[in-house]
Amino acid sequence: MSISIGQAAPAFTLFDTDKKPTSLSDYKGKNVVVLFFPLAFTGVCTTELCSIRDNIGVYNSANAEVLGISVDSLFTLGKFKEEQKLNFSLLSDFNKAASKAFDVLYETFPAFEMQGVAKRSAFVIDKEGVVQYAEICPTPGDLPNFEAIQTVLNTLN
Repeated sequence: MSISIGQAAPAFTLFDTDKKPTSLSDYKGKNVVVLFFPLAFTGVCTTELCSIRDNIGVYNSANAEVLGISVDSLFTLGKFKEEQKLNFSLLSDFNKAASKAFDVLYETFPAFEMQGVAKRSAFVIDKEGVVQYAEICPTPGDLPNFEAIQTVLNTLN
């Protein structure tokens, strides 16, 4: 079932690159941008996350935390975060629980016929845990609409 604007965001607890459990509920009282991305070290994913890195001030000024989530291991994500100097949390959804809860899991990823890869998608969750923006990109090569995300964040403050 697709995630709809106005519904409570699905709860999740995933490990970050520092091997610490991180829950969506840890961010209650803050706006959260949740970005699911297919795979670390791929071209479009690198472009997407480096764009967030380079514009992190926009998200900080909107009282928003950014969480990047993929099915990669926390070790792979740690190396990716280090190499790209990413300044926000990356979470490993290795067991695919969050991707399933947000209904963003490819049955078969278009490239290489891999099963169980997250679709590129973006969600803005407000301070109370309610989804205020939901976008699932039509193809893995598409980027989320960052302007729309920022517009929604600006209305939440």
